[in-house]
Amino acid sequence: MSNSHVILAADAPVSKTVDDDAAWDRVRRRLRAELGDDVFSSWFGRLELLGLAGEMAHLTVPTRFLKSWIQSHYMDRLRSLVFEEFIGLSEIQVAVRSAAIKPVQKPHSAAGHDTTTRERAPSERMLSDAPTQPERVVTSETDSLGGAPLDRRLTFTNFLVGKSNQLAHAAAERVARHTQGETPLYNPLYVHAGVGLGKTHLLHAIAHETMAQGRRVIYLTADRFMYGFVAALKAQTALNFKERLRGIDLLVIDDVQFLQGKSIQQEFCHTLNALIDSGRQIVIAADRPPSDLESLDERVKSRLAGGLAVEMGPLDESLRVRIIEARIASARQHQPSFDVSPAVISYVAQAIISNGRDLDGAVNRLLAHSTLTGGALTVEAAETAIRDLVRAREPRKVKIEDIQKLVATHFNVSRADILSSRRSAGVVKPRQIAMYLAKVLTLRSLPEIGRRFGGRDHTTVLHAVRKIEGAVSADSGLRDDVELLKRMLQD
Repeated sequence: MSNSHVILAADAPVSKTVDDDAAWDRVRRRLRAELGDDVFSSWFGRLELLGLAGEMAHLTVPTRFLKSWIQSHYMDRLRSLVFEEFIGLSEIQVAVRSAAIKPVQKPHSAAGHDTTTRERAPSERMLSDAPTQPERVVTSETDSLGGAPLDRRLTFTNFLVGKSNQLAHAAAERVARHTQGETPLYNPLYVHAGVGLGKTHLLHAIAHETMAQGRRVIYLTADRFMYGFVAALKAQTALNFKERLRGIDLLVIDDVQFLQGKSIQQEFCHTLNALIDSGRQIVIAADRPPSDLESLDERVKSRLAGGLAVEMGPLDESLRVRIIEARIASARQHQPSFDVSPAVISYVAQAIISNGRDLDGAVNRLLAHSTLTGGALTVEAAETAIRDLVRAREPRKVKIEDIQKLVATHFNVSRADILSSRRSAGVVKPRQIAMYLAKVLTLRSLPEIGRRFGGRDHTTVLHAVRKIEGAVSADSGLRDDVELLKRMLQD
């Protein structure tokens, strides 16, 4: 892409309407459907539409590595989808967010739509932004190794422990405080949890505690690791990059589910082996167990599973109450008059069950209501304030392995039969039903489902899905069987 495309933005201001956002949502949905959930989350989950300028769409990503990867591997497909949804465009540009042009917000063409950007109230900024960046970032000798900054607030002292995270917290403290020179007991320590449940907090706490003992630490996100390795290859300093990583006492890697690329995964595996073999500690975090990281090389998954893997589960109600109380106490340092009754705290803890970030958002909204309206903070007022955060309870996430096991049991065959190449009627039918349920109940793409069913082609999965769709409409007995299996998997 030539530099002239960047100059174009100076002649035509970057702007965005509600219609543009809707078109971008359609592009994202089509990408997810075509590429599958894992690939989409890895490469497009953080790709955003900044706005339009003339005949160009300006897209942004948080890192240079993501920009390079998308341009190298997906640019043609991305360009095609954007042009289909945005009529009149002739080019797209992907930029790193920190260097991106700030958009001008345009009013919607139809009457009745308010598209002005909502400025956050000072009371909201207190919780979401404070302390400011210079106070948050911890600098150390690890910065010279290319590590990501640590948040000074994320320590063991302010980590709230409950039933859902007790084991992970205990393991993290043991790892952070083990005697130097002794062989690490849990290596690697692998922490997995959903969004907003505190795994990154634990990783930062481990890094802080280890650094306080004078040991060398580097904290990296998967993006940082990938970008560092690719940059070292381009600069022909890969050997130096490897030596710097292997010369530390503790390596912390966050969001390892985003680790992509065969050569990068090989180097990651070599780094794990070298550090573990030399008695250095490794701590890893991801959003799922090692066995579910389908994009990772089997050797990497095996190495990760060889240590201690602990899950941080959903926050129980008592822990949610304590988190809300802690956030309110923090807000009260800036707004001494901010007071929330136990009834409101109890309501918020029962209404928001998803994660800690939504609880932070709820306290922000309560604070805004209290300081901006001056009205009493009743349960009814709280219900209005946090309405956008109260989500319907999501059905249980269904795994393909669970589908295979349940279908095998229901039809009196083994899971190995379903994954095999056997073509007998007693095996083919359960296999096709399992493939159909995998397509209906999960976000996996057809190629991904095929790989999970013994390495089959996506056309085989498509044939199975169409076969069962036709059969359930004509056979009431089969329809009842399939509906029963659906309910059992979702309950």
